Amino acid sequence: MNPNKALWEKGDFTRIAATMRESGDALIESIGVRPGLKVLDLGCGDGTTALPSAKRGADVLGVDIAANLVAAGNARAKQTGFTNLRFEEGDASNLERLEAKSFDLVVSIFGAMFAPKPFDVAKEMVRVTKPGGVIVMGNWIPGDPTLVAQILKISAAYTPPPPEGFISPVTWGVEANVKQRFGEAGVAPEDIVCERQTYTFNFAGPPKAFLDEFRNFYGPTMNAFAAAEQNGKAGELYAELATLFEAQNKSGRTDVTSIPATYLRVTVTRR
Repeated sequence: MNPNKALWEKGDFTRIAATMRESGDALIESIGVRPGLKVLDLGCGDGTTALPSAKRGADVLGVDIAANLVAAGNARAKQTGFTNLRFEEGDASNLERLEAKSFDLVVSIFGAMFAPKPFDVAKEMVRVTKPGGVIVMGNWIPGDPTLVAQILKISAAYTPPPPEGFISPVTWGVEANVKQRFGEAGVAPEDIVCERQTYTFNFAGPPKAFLDEFRNFYGPTMNAFAAAEQNGKAGELYAELATLFEAQNKSGRTDVTSIPATYLRVTVTRR
C-alpha cells in the first residue's frame, strides 16, 4: 500500500478533525467562498473546510487519499443534505482524473502538505485551477513553538529515520520552498503570498484527554508511540507530549482545552 495512504487510514482522523471545525469555518469565511464557485478541497479529511464551502453555496469536490475519511466525508454530506458536496479518493501528487483549469478555488488546509513529491503537488494544483483562480494552502511550520509543529518534532525523535529521499511535510511551511515549488509550476513570485495565521483546536476535556486522541487516532503520533513502545520509551514520549499539551492550553481551565497553533497561509493567484 502507498505509505501515505496507510498513514492516514491508520486510526481515525475524524476525532482530531472534530476539534478543528470552528477554525475551518472561519478560514473559509475569510477566503470569501460564495455561491457558484467550483471548489476543490485537497487532502480534505472528512470535510473540515469542504463542508463550510458547500454551506456557502459553492460546488465542492473533496479529495483525500484515505478511504475511511472519504467515506466519513460523504456521510457528513448526506447527513447535512448538501447536494453540492461530494468526496472521492485521490492523490494530491497525481490528479489525472481531474480536468485542467476546472476549479475556481483549490483549498488544502494541512492536507496536500503531507503528500510526497511536493513539486508534483504544486504542479497539479496549478494545473486544475482556472486562469484567474486561486489556490489557498495551510501548512504547519517547521520548528514553530506551537502545537502541531512540536507534536511532529517530538514524534520524529522517537521514530526510525525516514527512508532516503523523504521530504518532510513541514518544508511546505517555509516561504522559500513554497515559492520554488509553485515557481516551477509556472507561477510568478508576485502571485504567491505567504502569511502566518492561527488555527485553534477546541476540545471538551482536559489537555491529557486531548493528547489521548492524538495517541490513539492520529497516524503520525500512533506511529511514534508504536516505535517508542518497542524501545521502552513510550512513557517518556507521553510525558513530553503531556507537558506540551498542558503548556499550550489557553482555555484558562483544566477541564477544557483550547490550543492555538501557528501555520503558514499560502495564497496563489493563477494567471
